[in-house]
Amino acid sequence: MMAQLFADCLNEVLEHLEDDMVDLHSCLLVNHLWCNVSVRIFWRNVWNYKTSNLRTLITCLPNESKEILHNNGIIISTPTSKPPMFNYASFCKFLSIYQISNKVEFLLNKRFITSYNLGNNTSIVTQEIIKLFFNQISSLKKLQLGKYPNKINFYPEAKVCLKNLTELQCVSNLSSEFFYQLSQVCHNISSLDILNEQFISKGLIDLTSAQKNLQSFGMTQYYKPTNLNSLIEKLSTSLIKLNLNEDNYISLLFIAKFTNLQELKLCYSYMRNFVDFEKLQYTIFPNLQILKIQRACPRFDLLIKFLENNGNNLKECYIGDYSGFSDNSLNLAIAEFCPNLRKLSIGFKNNELETMKIVLNGCQNLESMKIWHVSGFLGEKEALESVVKYSHDNFYEIILYHIYDTQSELLPEELESFFINWTNRVPQKSLSLITVNDFTNNLDENDEIIKIIKKYIELGVIKRFKTTHFDELC
Repeated sequence: MMAQLFADCLNEVLEHLEDDMVDLHSCLLVNHLWCNVSVRIFWRNVWNYKTSNLRTLITCLPNESKEILHNNGIIISTPTSKPPMFNYASFCKFLSIYQISNKVEFLLNKRFITSYNLGNNTSIVTQEIIKLFFNQISSLKKLQLGKYPNKINFYPEAKVCLKNLTELQCVSNLSSEFFYQLSQVCHNISSLDILNEQFISKGLIDLTSAQKNLQSFGMTQYYKPTNLNSLIEKLSTSLIKLNLNEDNYISLLFIAKFTNLQELKLCYSYMRNFVDFEKLQYTIFPNLQILKIQRACPRFDLLIKFLENNGNNLKECYIGDYSGFSDNSLNLAIAEFCPNLRKLSIGFKNNELETMKIVLNGCQNLESMKIWHVSGFLGEKEALESVVKYSHDNFYEIILYHIYDTQSELLPEELESFFINWTNRVPQKSLSLITVNDFTNNLDENDEIIKIIKKYIELGVIKRFKTTHFDELC
């Protein structure tokens, strides 16, 4: 009983290392128990696989597959000739055909001179590894197909593997037969993300229609496929997440039928993509909690009306934070119509210090704020001083977002003054400080600033400090 309890506790702890492959690999080497627990996490997501993982999978291939590789002159060195310790492929929960193919190509790249040999052998090895996964995985949760439909077949075992699939990412123009086979097996996909190509396969439309529990739908497109409306018509009105990306030349008015939406994300390059937003502004989404409108924006007056109708329930709001679009009337509308926000991405121009005070006072539940820093906007010093003075008790996270190649102008003494003032807040809450830069992470390159940050980490004032690239916090 005690041994099982310890194993369960260990599993809970190691789950937090899912994206930390270095430390997780160290855990594999502790002892047999630690190895048994961590190996399942280590092999869960193919996006974390390295070349060594693929070599291990080659060792795990059945003799029939190894013979196929041999007959095609494909020789790949493996870590050991001994039988594998675990059925590694069976631990996978997130399988990406795209990622496996890329890593196989990288593995083979130095062995085959001509592009034909490289492409052909990549296809053969990928096919056998995917077959291994489909044979060994008892319940795959997430599948990313990419543009490689020829690398998947529906083996009998695949019906078991894919039965409980909940997340699917695919391109729109795979063969109808492929999607038809998938629709016979998968009925409980909750999240579907599609990259639209020149046309949408009829089989994909049928697959979408067959889903009983589709909650999240995402679509990325660079032009309008001929039968896009047929796909949209099959989407369940019970959707709770909708994510539309890149250039879109269809009316957004269809969004109005999804009245159960909890999250709406629109990410477009041009203002002209917001077709019919002037009508959508009047639609009421009573459950909407997260609004992300990134890169380009519709007209600010339309957004303000949308927030007047839907802002009260919003918990997170991100508008224009890729390109730094800011408008004082919009910021004031956020303060007025979005009082329950917990996370906000926002920019204030040099003459809008009073507006920042109004926003912080109006959004009393605010926990995290991403503050844009670019030419013509409030400096970091002024922004940090306002956060200390006017943010409420729940606030704990500041994200300084340096748009484009904007450099940090924060002086060490200014940062220390902010930390001292934060320390004097009552009640005091440990702070998370994150800096986001497009091209350079210059704040953590200043030795004096890093020394100050380490000092306040030791004092318990800073709970978390991180510098990151802007894409990680979209």
